[in-house]
Amino acid sequence: MRLTPLTASCPTNTCPQVYTTDRGTVVVQGALLDAAALGVATDEGEVLVEIPGELFRAAAVARGAGQA
Repeated sequence: MRLTPLTASCPTNTCPQVYTTDRGTVVVQGALLDAAALGVATDEGEVLVEIPGELFRAAAVARGAGQA
């Protein structure tokens, strides 16, 4: 799988980020959350991550502009 950042990344590549893939999907990098503690059921292999709202908005704008 190849990832293409939708938003400007930080110099260390450890910041929250949104990517598109060569498979037509979206990948999100963010802080891992405890789904059970939040009352959210997840299937095996699924996780919840948190990213800043502004990053999500910027990624949506970039995707709509055809940047990735």
